[in-house]
Amino acid sequence: MARTKRSRRSYGAGEWGRNRVRVFPDPKTGLYQIEWRENGRRLTRSLKHRDWSRAKRQADEAAAGLSGRGLNGRKDAEPEPLTLGTLLDIYGEEVTPTKAETSQRSDRAATKMFLRFFGRDRRPETLSRRDWDRFIRARRAGRIGPSGRPVSDRTIECDLKFLIAVFNWAAKSRDEAGRLLLSSNPLKGLRTPTEKNPVRVVLLEEEYHALLRISLKVDWRFHVALVLAHETGHRIGAIRKLRWPDIDLEGGVVRWRAEHEKNGYEHCTPVTAEALDAFEEARRENPENGDAPVLPASTDASRCVGRSLVRYWWNRAEKLAGLEPQRGRGWHSLRRKFASDLMDQPLKVLCELGGWKTAKTVLQCYQRADEDRLRKALASRRNGALDPV
Repeated sequence: MARTKRSRRSYGAGEWGRNRVRVFPDPKTGLYQIEWRENGRRLTRSLKHRDWSRAKRQADEAAAGLSGRGLNGRKDAEPEPLTLGTLLDIYGEEVTPTKAETSQRSDRAATKMFLRFFGRDRRPETLSRRDWDRFIRARRAGRIGPSGRPVSDRTIECDLKFLIAVFNWAAKSRDEAGRLLLSSNPLKGLRTPTEKNPVRVVLLEEEYHALLRISLKVDWRFHVALVLAHETGHRIGAIRKLRWPDIDLEGGVVRWRAEHEKNGYEHCTPVTAEALDAFEEARRENPENGDAPVLPASTDASRCVGRSLVRYWWNRAEKLAGLEPQRGRGWHSLRRKFASDLMDQPLKVLCELGGWKTAKTVLQCYQRADEDRLRKALASRRNGALDPV
């Protein structure tokens, strides 16, 4: 009779001398290993993950499929068909943790939505154009998604790009037996919906100064965050996660950690005198040492200020400054302002300063030539033209 043994350090399944299999963590890497005997030899192979429940399940499956021939024998049990639920679980365990915090949250939300819409047991290779179009219609109408409301084509595009990324990864990744998770991406070549006229507001100079004038009435942390967002061009998510070890006040340099950047790009940038003054103000208001955050949370000075509070600050500041509410005007409009203000600089320099990986993103989504720039460009062309002979 088969017996199963459980302990704190390993999990064994099967019968001794017949189909005994054991899984245990590698003390160096933490990845689970699977061990079995074949022709009197003890063999070990890495399972290449750290999921304890999944490792135990694989031990049970391996023990059931051994039948005296070993994991490398020809009579191993055929693997169960890969389901969408299993594929997304694997991706969530192995790929999602390598992304920035905001991307991890986005991945988890998209995973729940796709599993609810297509079902966990759906075979991913059976998805087709009909499923693609059906999802777009349902998402656009607000019948699915965490908000329960209609969403823009830009949001749908992001959702579908996540699914495509999962399938592309699966088409290049192999299981423990060396088989591809997916032979190909079933959705390859399908076009995602795109916004024809996306709302990308650039904060005006007078609007920035209006917010700056009342910033201390909101909170000293809002004042510091506002100045840093304007002077560095970085996302508010990266700014609110800054800690004092990231700041070199003497050298005037800031280190932006990869885990707090949306694109995972770690880099260092010099900062302006205005930004250094903001850091000095933060130091006076919160004279913490060690690994303390520059912008501490209200209830716990060891933690960084949260997303909801900085969003509340912005909304309150707009009211105090007398700015009419405008869709798309928020913290990110400062990042677009930074890119537009430095439009005359080489793109490589701008990308390094603002933390963009590619110039294409800057050109497509961030820079905007205002009317004054367009008129100056026409004037320079006229002034530079040769006089007719």
